[in-house]
Amino acid sequence: MTGKVAVVIGGAKGIGLATARALAEEGATVLLTGRRQQEVAAAAGSIGSLALGIEADAASQVDLQRVMREAQRAHGRIDALVLNAGLSEPATIPEETAEHFDLHFAVNVRSALFGIQAALPVLSDGASVVLVGSIADVMGVSPFSTYAATKASLRSYARSWAAELAPRRIRVNVVAPGPTDTDMMAAVSEEMRQMLIAPIPLGRMARAEEVAAAAVFLLSDAASFVTGAELCVDGGMRQV
Repeated sequence: MTGKVAVVIGGAKGIGLATARALAEEGATVLLTGRRQQEVAAAAGSIGSLALGIEADAASQVDLQRVMREAQRAHGRIDALVLNAGLSEPATIPEETAEHFDLHFAVNVRSALFGIQAALPVLSDGASVVLVGSIADVMGVSPFSTYAATKASLRSYARSWAAELAPRRIRVNVVAPGPTDTDMMAAVSEEMRQMLIAPIPLGRMARAEEVAAAAVFLLSDAASFVTGAELCVDGGMRQV
């Protein structure tokens, strides 16, 4: 990734931060975003001089457009785009509300759609895009049905966007983690953690760095003939 410019939407913590750090370690200049200025600054500072943090709400079209303008102003192009912003809160069918539904689709899906839209004029021909999905996209996950539906939407979008952007040689892929030991998972009870780990053949959750490694592969020239695909990083949970 040496000499390449990467933008990580939702890059201040968890899988996003691990991906931003891995990209910088591979030589990329990285712009990462998050909703809290202090958190964003700390994330960029932890990576070093190759990273710039930008406060932005991934659910805001205006903020996404501002981020892409900043990338264009500073570097003239984007070679790698990671759309990672995500939210996961439970709700059964009787508990579902319009606000819960709208928030999940705004953060998990709308941010990806309008993120890639804002980036299109800045994406270089031959660039690569990675959506951070989930193996929940093909599973029945009670009581996280709305979350799972957002991830299925991302998987579908990736296929269509890969076809639409192929004439520009822009590749679009999904990295789909299983349960991953991030701050989002820290709020889950120990009983729930064990329930999540039980069906994983490798016997543990993923580390954020392991998901990041898969994302960097898809973004790199090593995956130059891979587009429209989903790479599962789930310890075999959905595979066996």
